[in-house]
Amino acid sequence: MRWFATLLVKLILGFVALSLLLVVVFRLVPVPVTATMLMDENGITKDWEPLSDIDRNLVRAAIAAEDGKFCSHNGFDQEAIENAIRSNREGGRIRGGSTISQQTAKNVFLWQGGGYFRKGLEAWFTFLIENIWGKRRIMEVYLNVAETGIGTYGAEAGAERYFDKSAASLTPIEAARMAAALPLPKERSVVNPGGWLRRHGNTISARIGVVGRDGLDACVYE
Repeated sequence: MRWFATLLVKLILGFVALSLLLVVVFRLVPVPVTATMLMDENGITKDWEPLSDIDRNLVRAAIAAEDGKFCSHNGFDQEAIENAIRSNREGGRIRGGSTISQQTAKNVFLWQGGGYFRKGLEAWFTFLIENIWGKRRIMEVYLNVAETGIGTYGAEAGAERYFDKSAASLTPIEAARMAAALPLPKERSVVNPGGWLRRHGNTISARIGVVGRDGLDACVYE
């Protein structure tokens, strides 16, 4: 069994070294492609843009919609984790709870879908990007690799698709409607949404002002 233990140690050390290398590289260069993109049967439309060329309204909308504690947590929302554990114990379905950092780690380094193994890897990569990238880079990567529509990835491609304009000049309501669709980009309409989705987008639009007023995006621009 000694050979197996030796092999296991080598595999673990190799994984740690490779994951560190990837995280360091992607701190400096754009992420060229992700597993989600490669597995998308609708193809890939994307256009990487630096955060300086993405309207602050979209940053604030993402925080308002997805992760209000983005600037104050270390990559994990303890309250959301506790709620998920409680729901699991009670036999309920675990919903949401992932931070922007966790979603970025999953989108860049892993694959979609659940499972404890993938969640464990997600936690590892979340820890790495929080400590090596920092908040600004995490937000920049998130807004460039997140799926924003059918076969569409990133803020720039989404803005061009839905509003025929650059992501550098989104209005609060445009940014809010893009953020509202992020959890289910293949199903939620960004242009002329109706019913609950329209109201949800309007709520996010209103929260953009709160994010700005309370400095909830300060860590991205400090």
